[in-house]
Amino acid sequence: MHDAARMYFYLFGVLAVAGGTLGFVKARSLPSLIAGTVSGFLLLLAAYLMGGSPVVGCLLALLVSLALAGRFAPAYLRTRKLMPAGLMAVLGTVGVLMALLGWFA
Repeated sequence: MHDAARMYFYLFGVLAVAGGTLGFVKARSLPSLIAGTVSGFLLLLAAYLMGGSPVVGCLLALLVSLALAGRFAPAYLRTRKLMPAGLMAVLGTVGVLMALLGWFA
């Protein structure tokens, strides 16, 4: 399960960085660029840490995933827009589950 969680968080991290960059390019949103880059690199770091210290990596991934799901799920429910709120809400929620499975498996 650790390998599946690691791969998920590598993918999630790349998508977060790409999404923040896209938000900046399309809307000139500096907060999107900063938040996407920071959260993406933290997810990439979490995936890397899972290789040597699974508990630390899973904890970091859990915290970042909770923060992203907590930020984007209410936004999706309010706007019903799939991009970016719906996608990030789903990725964050799946991230919470993957982190917990990786931690306890």
